[in-house]
Amino acid sequence: MTREITALKFQKHNKDRVNVYLDGAFAFGLAAVEAMHLHVGQTLSADEIVELQMKDEVERAYERALNYLSYRPRSKAEVRRNLRRKNVEEQVIDVVIGRLTRSGLLDDEEFARYWVNNRARFNPRGLRGLRYELRQKGVSRDVIDEALTGFDVQAAARQVAVAGARRLSQEAPRDFRRKLKAYMARRGFSYSVIRPLVQEKLEERRAWDTTESEERE
Repeated sequence: MTREITALKFQKHNKDRVNVYLDGAFAFGLAAVEAMHLHVGQTLSADEIVELQMKDEVERAYERALNYLSYRPRSKAEVRRNLRRKNVEEQVIDVVIGRLTRSGLLDDEEFARYWVNNRARFNPRGLRGLRYELRQKGVSRDVIDEALTGFDVQAAARQVAVAGARRLSQEAPRDFRRKLKAYMARRGFSYSVIRPLVQEKLEERRAWDTTESEERE
């Protein structure tokens, strides 16, 4: 059974989309670029209609994905989860993921490097913490291993130790030690990395307290 295109009208609030009318009634919307291939009086088979509707679903999902990516880089799994939450069909998601990947807009290796570098600059984490975060974002183990190659754990740990010591500067020595250890552990650093830095910061604090005490005298 075929149906005839009786009108093609740009949408009032989005001139990049066209409403398609079949046999005098609204049937579906299309991206204007797809509607360019249609004309009033043209007949469409049931299969052609389904194909056009599928193209439109893909285009709308693609635009949603681009908007999601506009805030920061994402992993493939993050984009997939986001589209699922918007009730996009799995076959449409597969097409969108493939299109984004081919265009270079979706790359888990690039995303993992971005995440590690961003954390190192603004909110350092240990290897354990970074691995956990990247796994939560659906990045594969091999990609994570590659992204963490050459990661300077000591530099990241020292940044966290300095920040934590500053925050805990008013704590009693015993609480200072305990809380700084916990502060660093929550950020994914191992005990072997934490222990010497906590001891270093505790000694720095003692030296500072001694200097202040002598100056007051």
